[in-house]
This record gives sequence, structure tokens and C-alpha cells, in this order.
Amino acid sequence: MNEQMVVYLFREAFYTMILVSSPMLVLSLIIGLIIAIFQAATSIQEVTLTFVPKIIIVAVVAVLTLPWMMEIMIGFTITIFNQIPALGR
Repeated sequence: MNEQMVVYLFREAFYTMILVSSPMLVLSLIIGLIIAIFQAATSIQEVTLTFVPKIIIVAVVAVLTLPWMMEIMIGFTITIFNQIPALGR
């Protein structure tokens, strides 16, 4: 295993992680901003007002995008497993 292979594996792992987590993170960010604007406009400073909707949105998005996320992760895993013989040289 050379330095180029390690860099490639880390780059692919990081890219896969960003790709899989981005739908949940982006929607959580959008919901957080909407609720923050609502809180600023109404002067309501309740912590659970931001926490509960974010949890619900993340859970719903995770369930809806689970087949796509699994496809991405399975593809990455198959790629890594196919490269195992090359790692031993």
C-alpha cells in the first residue's frame, strides 16, 4: 500500500461521508434557520422549539433517503473490497 492509495481511500471515504450525510444536514440547517428567524421575530427563546423539529426532519429524511444512502455505501464498500488484493502487494 503506497501513499497514493492511502490518499485515494481517505478522499473516497470523505466524499462518501459528505454525500450520504448532506441531505440530512442541509435540511436540518434550513429548518434551523427558519425557526431562528421565527424566534427572532416573535421573541420566543425556547430551546426545544429548534431541537424537536430538527430531530423529526432528520428522521424523516433519513427514512426517505435510506435506499439511496445504502446504494452509495454499498458501492463504496464493494470498491474497497475489490481493492484488497492490491493492498497486500
